[in-house]
Amino acid sequence: MNRSAKWLQLSTSAAVLSAALVFPTAVGATTKTTVEAHVEWNSFLQQQYGVTFDKTVTREQFEKALVKIVSTSTSISEKDFSAKTFLPVSKDASKLVVWEAVSAAAKAAELKELGYTYSQEKVAAALKKAGISYKKGGALTLQAAQELAVAIDTGLVSANALKSASVEGVVSAELAGQLLAKVAEFHGSAKNYLGTIADEEIFGKLVQAWNESQIIKAGELQELVDKGLKQNLITGYNLKDAAFDPHFDPQRTITYGHSDIAHAIQLIGLLKSEGVNAKVQFEPKTSAFIYLKEWGEPVQTADYEVVQIENGNYIAYAKEYDLSLEFDSVKEKEKFQPLVLKYAKRDQEDMTGLLKASWWQPLYHSRTELADYAVITNNVLKDGRYVVQSFSLNEESPKVVEGFHKLNDKVKVETYKFWVDQPFFNYLNGESK
Repeated sequence: MNRSAKWLQLSTSAAVLSAALVFPTAVGATTKTTVEAHVEWNSFLQQQYGVTFDKTVTREQFEKALVKIVSTSTSISEKDFSAKTFLPVSKDASKLVVWEAVSAAAKAAELKELGYTYSQEKVAAALKKAGISYKKGGALTLQAAQELAVAIDTGLVSANALKSASVEGVVSAELAGQLLAKVAEFHGSAKNYLGTIADEEIFGKLVQAWNESQIIKAGELQELVDKGLKQNLITGYNLKDAAFDPHFDPQRTITYGHSDIAHAIQLIGLLKSEGVNAKVQFEPKTSAFIYLKEWGEPVQTADYEVVQIENGNYIAYAKEYDLSLEFDSVKEKEKFQPLVLKYAKRDQEDMTGLLKASWWQPLYHSRTELADYAVITNNVLKDGRYVVQSFSLNEESPKVVEGFHKLNDKVKVETYKFWVDQPFFNYLNGESK
């Protein structure tokens, strides 16, 4: 989304718009202490699934949480999944013991068939890592022991975590959270990111992710929002693929949009040089907007396509990206804006001391409140894994929603307010800087 003079001709109705077990797992991720990992597991489960536990965990609570996590990552609804059970039958309807929870987690993580290939000798060797003795005819059935063994071998639960808890003991909230977070990870629903700013390989990973991305197409959903473009309901939108959603903690996350990968490399390098660390996720994005015929014949490339419409103008589709950055703390997050305004915001044409391809109006935003940020609205349409976002001033949002409903009375438009940098807010108001 190049901030050229052409862009300033767009209207302002919408923007183009863990020590025992480390969670989440990512190449280059730093090892956390057990306490830090527990905090992160609990935060993730609450944000993504609304799951929280007190000091004790009941069988019903754990079962419901497993169903919610698994149903979220499959095509089966939570309601249809309600008849399924992962926990073994027990005489005590409330008490949940360690081996039962691990057994249920192994089933929910789709590991049971692998576990059932384990011989008694292989089971005994795996359980020995956790200080658990196994022999035929003991307290654990062979099937339960196989489920525990495969959970240990695959890292669904750590041997250290089981060493500190009796397999017949009551499950703690910490262990329950650990197991649920790992089940989410085994279903591809955990935090999703390339690595961290501190990773030595982060730059190569970013470039590779950019090279692998391409202009996104979204069929009927895109046809609908393109109609909105043609009717001047909106002047642009962003199209993203939810498969790249990082599932980050919104309290610590900022999302930064751009179209030049060298700019992303330099931005990460800037943060690294300033001692700021964060998880980094690359999210492919396509920016669509009206290209006016008076701007001249557009030049098409693999990363920039145009389609002429009835009035002689064009709809342009540009390959872009969002960088989602989950900082180590809110305090670290607050360091981001001063660096961008100093080194990545153009204030005059011939300006030195800036990152390559710095925009007049940088675009970055937060789902949670930050001082000196402005509030606008995101108007969102979804179809399967595809997500359309059209940013607007708050007062313009009802018109956008009404307009989409006129185009398709069955379409669902979600709206929410979020915080953006002041230069981009100025851009929405028609200002050039």
